[in-house]
Amino acid sequence: MAHELALQYLRSHHDQYLTDLTEFLSIASISSLTQHQKDVRTAAQWLRDRLIRAGMPNAHLDETPGHPVVVGSLIVDPNRPTVLIYGHYDVQPVDPLEKWVHPPFEPTVIDDILYARGSSDDKGQVYMQLVALEAWLKTSGSLPVNVKVLFEGEEEIGSLHLSDYIKSHQEDLRADFAVISDTPMFAAEVPAICYGLRGLAAIEVSLTGPFQDLHSGVYGGTVMNPAHALAGLIASLHNADGTVNIKGFYDGVERLTEKEQQAFQALPFDSEAFLASTGSPMLFGDPHFTPLERIWAQPTVEVNGMWSGFIGEGRKTIVPAEAHAKITCRLVPNQDPHHVLDMVEAHLKAHCPTGVRLHIERGEGDPGTKTPLNHPSVLAAEQAIEDIYHQKAAYIRMGGSIPVVVTFQEVLNMPTLLLGFALPDENFHAPNEHFHLNNFYRGAETLALLWNYVGEKDALAFRGDNR
Repeated sequence: MAHELALQYLRSHHDQYLTDLTEFLSIASISSLTQHQKDVRTAAQWLRDRLIRAGMPNAHLDETPGHPVVVGSLIVDPNRPTVLIYGHYDVQPVDPLEKWVHPPFEPTVIDDILYARGSSDDKGQVYMQLVALEAWLKTSGSLPVNVKVLFEGEEEIGSLHLSDYIKSHQEDLRADFAVISDTPMFAAEVPAICYGLRGLAAIEVSLTGPFQDLHSGVYGGTVMNPAHALAGLIASLHNADGTVNIKGFYDGVERLTEKEQQAFQALPFDSEAFLASTGSPMLFGDPHFTPLERIWAQPTVEVNGMWSGFIGEGRKTIVPAEAHAKITCRLVPNQDPHHVLDMVEAHLKAHCPTGVRLHIERGEGDPGTKTPLNHPSVLAAEQAIEDIYHQKAAYIRMGGSIPVVVTFQEVLNMPTLLLGFALPDENFHAPNEHFHLNNFYRGAETLALLWNYVGEKDALAFRGDNR
C-alpha cells in the first residue's frame, strides 16, 4: 500500500536526513540579533530549496517588513482535505555560550541525541514535517491530501508581521485545518495530541499619591502610602485558597468533560516531581482542581511584577510617590479577553483605597483555543500515533499561548492540530538544546500516516463550520 512505501522510504533515509538536518541547524538563524539577519535569510532559502527538492516546485520566499516567510502548496485534488503546515525556522540566541557543551551551531550527536540550537524548537520539527511529505512524493508521486506550508522567521521575536501577512493572503492560506509540530509530547514514550491552549490578557496598574517621595518622619501617617495601597489592592484579587476574587471572572469557563478528566488522570503526572521542579515549598491553588487542571483548564490572575519607592542598598526613609504592578490573566476557551479586562478594571476601581489616584493601562489580549476531540484531524492523529508508537495517544493542553493559532481561528476560521514530538526537558531556549533522534524518525512516520488517514476521510467532514 502507498503509506507502507512512504514508511519504508523514511526508514531507509535516516543518514540523509541527519546530514540535511545538520546542515540546516548549522545556520545561525537568530531572528532577534541584527548581525544574524543574513543567516535568517540563508535559513529561509535553504528551507525553500529543500522543499523544492522534496517535490514542491512552487515553494518560494514572500517578503515581509521583517524576515521572509517560506510558502508553497501542492493541490492534488480540490475534493480532498487541505492542510496548512506551520512552523518557524528562526531560533533563540545562545547565551550563555559558556554553558554549551558543544558549539550551538555545530550539531553533535551523542547517544542518538542531536545537540544544537533549533534542534527541537523548531527546525528539527519543521524538517520532520518536510520529510514526511517527501516520502509520499518520492514513492507515490503525489499526496493523499492537499498541502500548504507556511514557515516564518520571526516566531522567536513575537511573529511581528505574521498576522498581517495571513490577513493579506487569506485565500492562499485557507485550509480545512492547520497542523503545528512545535510542541512537546507529555513525556518520554507518551506521544500526545495537544488540543487546547490558554489565552492571555494584560494590564498595568499605577497608583500615585504625593507629587514626590516624602520624608517618612515628617509626612508618614498623614497621607496614603501608594505602596501600602497597591499591596492591599493586589491582595484583593484573590481569596485565601487562591481562587480569583473578581466578580464574573469565571463566567463562561467550561467544566472538563468526563473524557477530558479521564485523559488527564491517565497521564503519568508526578506532583512531587512537579513541585521539585519549581523550588517552591508547596503547591498552591484552587483545591477543587488538580495541578494539571489548574494549569491547562482554569484561568488565572498573576502579578508579574511590582515596584515602588526605594529599593537600593541601605536605608531611605520615604513615603513613595507612586507604585506600579504588571498583571496578566491566563484565559481558557470561551473567555473574551476584553470582557475579562473590563472585569479586572472594574474590580481595581471598586477596591482602590482613597487617598491615591489609580491609572490603568490595558494591553493586548488573545483568547484561549480548543480543538474538539472528535475533530477528524484528531481522530486521524490518534490512529497514526497508535500505529507508530503502539499505544494510545495522550490528550493534553498547554498552559501557555501560541498566537498564530488564534490568528488561524479568527482570520482563517480553522482549527489547529498541535502534534509535536520533542520532549519537555530538551532545553528549548536554553543551553544544550537537543532532540532525541528516535522521536524525530518516529515523528516523521506518524506524520506520514496522518496524511494517509486524513486523506481517507471525506473532505466535507472537515468543512462543517470552517468553509
